[in-house]
Amino acid sequence: MTTNLSIPDSLTPEMKAQIEALLAQHEVCLFMKGTPQMPQCGFSGQLVQMLSYLGVPFVGINVLEDDGLRQGIKVFSDWPTVPQLYVKGEFLGGCDIVRDLFQTNELRPLLETRGIALQTQRE
Repeated sequence: MTTNLSIPDSLTPEMKAQIEALLAQHEVCLFMKGTPQMPQCGFSGQLVQMLSYLGVPFVGINVLEDDGLRQGIKVFSDWPTVPQLYVKGEFLGGCDIVRDLFQTNELRPLLETRGIALQTQRE
């Protein structure tokens, strides 16, 4: 049995406050590897493409710039991977969950019912 010892099982109060501040400042936060302009992993790139297609205004937070944030967001959400999408401070899911919502045409209405104003409407 192997364990990943690099992921802490608790958050420092400072990291928790940093994450909560980011979530409070932005209605839609994508914790990702890289930036929306230059994703550094395929899963992050897929989420950027889906959100952009739907016209979702979002902020991309590059976890590669801060290893404490990279590990801390995993503990904060109790989700082992990045990217992670948050809507109005609530964890929506990782790439697989969001992709499923997108492919079944559930993502747009979910965002709209949560009060996210989409910038473009595509049919």
